[in-house]
Amino acid sequence: MLKLKRKTTQVIDAHGRTVIPGLNDSHLHVIREGLNYNMELRWDGVTSLKRALAMLKEQAARTPDGQWVKVVGGWNEWQFEEKRLPTLEEINAAVPDKPVFILYLYGLGFLNKKGIATLGYDRNTQYKDGEVELDANGQPTGKLIAKPNALILYSTLAQTNKLGHDDQVNSTLQFYRELNRLGVTSAIDAGGGFQNYPDDYGVSLELARQGKLTVRTAYYLFAQQAGKELDDFQRWLGMTHPKQNDHMLYPNGFSAEGGGENLVASAADFENFLEPRPDLPASMESDLEPVVSLLVKNRWPFRLHATYGESIARDLDVIEKVNAQTPLNGLRFIIDHGETISDAELARIKKLGGGIAVQDRMHFQGESYWKRYGEQTRQMPPIRKMLAQGIPVGLGTDGTRVSSYNPWPSVYWAVTGKTAGGMPIWQDGDRLSRYEALKLITTGSAWMSGEEKVKGTLQRGQYADFVVLPQDYFGMDAEGIKRLESVLTVVNGKVVYGAGEYAPLAPALPAVSPAWSPVAAYGGYQKQ
Repeated sequence: MLKLKRKTTQVIDAHGRTVIPGLNDSHLHVIREGLNYNMELRWDGVTSLKRALAMLKEQAARTPDGQWVKVVGGWNEWQFEEKRLPTLEEINAAVPDKPVFILYLYGLGFLNKKGIATLGYDRNTQYKDGEVELDANGQPTGKLIAKPNALILYSTLAQTNKLGHDDQVNSTLQFYRELNRLGVTSAIDAGGGFQNYPDDYGVSLELARQGKLTVRTAYYLFAQQAGKELDDFQRWLGMTHPKQNDHMLYPNGFSAEGGGENLVASAADFENFLEPRPDLPASMESDLEPVVSLLVKNRWPFRLHATYGESIARDLDVIEKVNAQTPLNGLRFIIDHGETISDAELARIKKLGGGIAVQDRMHFQGESYWKRYGEQTRQMPPIRKMLAQGIPVGLGTDGTRVSSYNPWPSVYWAVTGKTAGGMPIWQDGDRLSRYEALKLITTGSAWMSGEEKVKGTLQRGQYADFVVLPQDYFGMDAEGIKRLESVLTVVNGKVVYGAGEYAPLAPALPAVSPAWSPVAAYGGYQKQ
């Protein structure tokens, strides 16, 4: 490398620190969060409920009238010293005069009294597969319960304020920088509820064409309207195509990748372990088959959200049927999540040439699962068995709502098998080595966008995406892994984030807007 040094070459001394490939999140809702990040008070990483409620009160004081105070996922009660959720009384005491919405995983939502009034929710407000809890007088308490479909939570959130275009641009820049701070250089966007194509991709596309996005992003298109999914995909086939890169400066900097994680609404189960496992409707196969067939015929990769083995078995029935008519012949598909996938289903995925994207959702929901189903005796998801069968596996987060967008708790979970509350949920032999975990969130995730030959390792011919860590990931105490972040992040050979002595090397960001944004006061992931 030093043979390439010239008089004008900039040399950065890492002072013997550990250098790793840039992290690649195989399942992150990065585009949607970019549009909303500056509007959200993040409780990710907050260590006490007392502090979380104090942040809520402080943010309400700076939030203008007419705007919502929102906490939108990324936390659970087990991360708090108190080991409990906030009460509605505590939420109302903290913020009596501004509307508040708090999302808890994909299971519960909390509205304060001002929020109930602002939305106009009353005893007649109803949602399919959801409950607006009523008090003894028949009035909404403020608790929203998914049963188990999260539509009640998503629909409520969609009725709160949104940022204007210029603030969405600023928000996206701030969120991408936040990911760079945590060592993320690539992400695969799995689409999301209320994330419509092409409208809600416009801000990211605009920044990509200006060469301003600092996380290489491969995105999937998520069908939104039940019963009209096939129409959506037929329309999208004429609008974009896999590997269409719109980033001005990076190869594969902002690229369409395929269809999913929602191909049809009837095929989606829900990882809400507060409620019993849902059975997919009888119409699922007839809904899913024409969409999968269309994508396979047009050589579009696809991915499917599936938490439970029962759902995955039926998904695979459809994929196998389509494969018999139009062979996949190497076309990549992904099963997302797979917490309770069986050995038989793993064998079927291997035979079809599919991969599995796993996330640390059990890091956030392990206690809830144990409470409903009992102590785990089998690794969930069974990563060890996936690897033993030679199935491509990518590690990620499923941030930003059901879990945090920070990749390091996911790596910590893979290495220790512990929940956010510190409960061990894996057997000794299931835990991954630090090398294995790092490999899954670099080259493993790169498989999910067909890029395993160009990113994820530090060697000739790979993209120059790497991270300098403040501590030695391979030798440090395991409990510190979940608190790691970068001191220097490089994408495509250019510094995109620097801390301490490296801060002057990173390009300046505009000030957070709007000025009252929670991000301006607290930043993103917390350590307090």
